[in-house]
Amino acid sequence: MTAFRTEITPKKEHFQIDYKSKVLLIGSCFTEHISKKLDYFKFDTLTNPFGIVFNSSAIKTAVSHCVLNKIYAKADLNNHNNLWSSFNHHSQFSNPDLETTLTGINSKITEAHKFIKEASHIVITLGTAWVYTEKESGKIVANCHKIPQQNFTKSLQSIPQITSDLDNISKEIESVNPHAKLLFTVSPVRHLRNGFAENMLAKAHLIAAVHHHISNNDNSYYVPAYEIMMDDLRDYRFYEADMIHPNSTAVNYIWDYFKSSWLSDKANTTMIKIDSIQKDLQHRPFNINTDAYKNFKQNLDKKIAAIAAIHPSIKF
Repeated sequence: MTAFRTEITPKKEHFQIDYKSKVLLIGSCFTEHISKKLDYFKFDTLTNPFGIVFNSSAIKTAVSHCVLNKIYAKADLNNHNNLWSSFNHHSQFSNPDLETTLTGINSKITEAHKFIKEASHIVITLGTAWVYTEKESGKIVANCHKIPQQNFTKSLQSIPQITSDLDNISKEIESVNPHAKLLFTVSPVRHLRNGFAENMLAKAHLIAAVHHHISNNDNSYYVPAYEIMMDDLRDYRFYEADMIHPNSTAVNYIWDYFKSSWLSDKANTTMIKIDSIQKDLQHRPFNINTDAYKNFKQNLDKKIAAIAAIHPSIKF
């Protein structure tokens, strides 16, 4: 029979994620998709303490500041259009009030500082190799915060530059947590604002750099999310209406690959039970006073109690 598509077959990895694992996720917006899946199934996660960041240099800065437990002060921020913001952070942290901005940034760093030392797995998703450098400081930024473009220089990071960033990320993490496994992936989201050829060039630089890094680091691995989207799914029906972002079908497909490769069989058994509870929790009865609903609620409480007996940290 003729095959009508090519499939990327998942393989079971060593050092798999289970319900004793702690998973830190950092990087582009695709990181958020994987995080939401892990959160739904009640894994212990922390996602993007600096908000969504796209380039390896911004991720390196985020990791370094979390490892150091850096405390941000007024001098670390800029003010534009009456908003205080950090060039190292996503605009979700920006606020008209200085203290609110600093509190939001520093509380997340403190949380991440503790988490990174205990993390079993760190998932890092690279979005693009195109970066913006602030002319005044000479530093690559995570976000321009709608500040005039003449204040920045746009450039394409070279493969050696990205590889150096990834090596430094690994060293920073190893300095406080030598046992953590680093799972690198390249986002399947297309950055077409840079141009079609430019997007492909950037992705190629990221992929080459990641593979160069993992070939020299035993604790680093590659998750082929980009390749699944480009070579396995390979169809516009797997994109949102903007033809740029993977849709829910594509996200679920890539999640299934990740689950098959990186989640333990024992965790999968628990996930089935948690999925059942989550669906029950979404149930909205017409009348809570019926015997049928009371029985339903009793059964749900039993399911939750059974999970709590094995995993006390899981809360619904």
